[in-house]
Amino acid sequence: MLNRTTPPYIKDAIEFDLQLKPYEKMVLDNGVEVYAIDAGAQDVLQMEMIFYAGNSFERSNAVAAATSYMLKNGTSTKTAFELNEHFEYYGAYCNRTCKHETASLTLHTLTKHLSAVLPVVTEMVADSIFPEQELAIYKQNSKQKLSVNLQKCDFVANRLIDAYVFGEDHPYGKYIVAADYDALTTAQLKEHFNQYYLNGHCVIFVAGKLPGNLFDLLNTQFGKLSLKPGALLVTKTIVPAATKKYRVVNDSEGVQGAIRIARDFPNRHHPDFMKMMVLNTVFGGFFGSRLMSNIREDKGYTYGIHSYVQNHLQDSALLISTEAGKDVAEATVEEVYKEMKILREELIDEEELLLVRNYLIGSILGDLDGPFHIIGRWKNIVLNNLDEQYFYDSVKMIKTIPAEALRELANKYLQPEAFYELVVI
Repeated sequence: MLNRTTPPYIKDAIEFDLQLKPYEKMVLDNGVEVYAIDAGAQDVLQMEMIFYAGNSFERSNAVAAATSYMLKNGTSTKTAFELNEHFEYYGAYCNRTCKHETASLTLHTLTKHLSAVLPVVTEMVADSIFPEQELAIYKQNSKQKLSVNLQKCDFVANRLIDAYVFGEDHPYGKYIVAADYDALTTAQLKEHFNQYYLNGHCVIFVAGKLPGNLFDLLNTQFGKLSLKPGALLVTKTIVPAATKKYRVVNDSEGVQGAIRIARDFPNRHHPDFMKMMVLNTVFGGFFGSRLMSNIREDKGYTYGIHSYVQNHLQDSALLISTEAGKDVAEATVEEVYKEMKILREELIDEEELLLVRNYLIGSILGDLDGPFHIIGRWKNIVLNNLDEQYFYDSVKMIKTIPAEALRELANKYLQPEAFYELVVI
């Protein structure tokens, strides 16, 4: 009989042996690679087509984002309404996003309806026409949204800090102004589409309860297109701003300030990247971090403050982000630097380090729960040109990195003079 007076054994997350479910790889007739995870009990799947078509490749500002958005706004045989109506009829959802290097077209559907909705996705990829009236609506809506967002100090701060760290001409640092939307033409969008979608580089990720004829379906729909396999990257030189400290008045009547403190940081191929995942979590990477404990819980300056390493394919940055009352904004900045100083000078105690290790391993466990999360983990590995060993090396680093190594890392990267500092009120 169960003895209810004896509490069950609580197992720390770091005691788990994490395993990343392997993918099945397929290659279409045109060489495009497909990574598939067959898992899950529900009759659903997710397919994501990744094109190397982000803003790194655009010739004029806003072209890449506009092209990505308007893939769903009309082909030679279907209007935007008819495209959306087709997906809704089958209970499917098709979304598109545009980032710095990549743009993606993502389909969520019931597995049994895959053969019915895939041809429409193919039509969008091969036959988008970018109607003038749809572009006019997009430009009007985008300018209106931009006008509203520019009144928000956090939006302005996000634009400016990237420009300071990377330079305004770098794909990670440039930002869109209203005139960029006015200058958009269908000819620009068609040129970008033809080069980077219709004849572009592509990789496909599929996860869920997969049909037995998945490869045949994908090969029939996409294998005959003029897509190319592999990655296409453009290397741009970082030209950071000469000045390190900025104070910007965006709304003189505002009561809150947006604070951004950032510096350049190596990408995932650098050995310090894995180590920084642990140090950053201690510093400001979760709700129990040093920054949250000090600036939210103790001082009450903000509802939340976070630090993170940006997840870009090439260059990267370490960023601290928060909003605080403008009367305590400067004090908040000083407290951030104080926490950096403590990490440079004092060892993290084992109790706190164990908490962080368990948190990080627990987060990874969450990422391995379900096919969509698993394929997301694989997508990050594949797109960053890494391999399966990177996952296991990361887990080992989290479990074993000593406090002394974290203090050394803090002395290397948490030096105030290396950071760009911005307060927008």
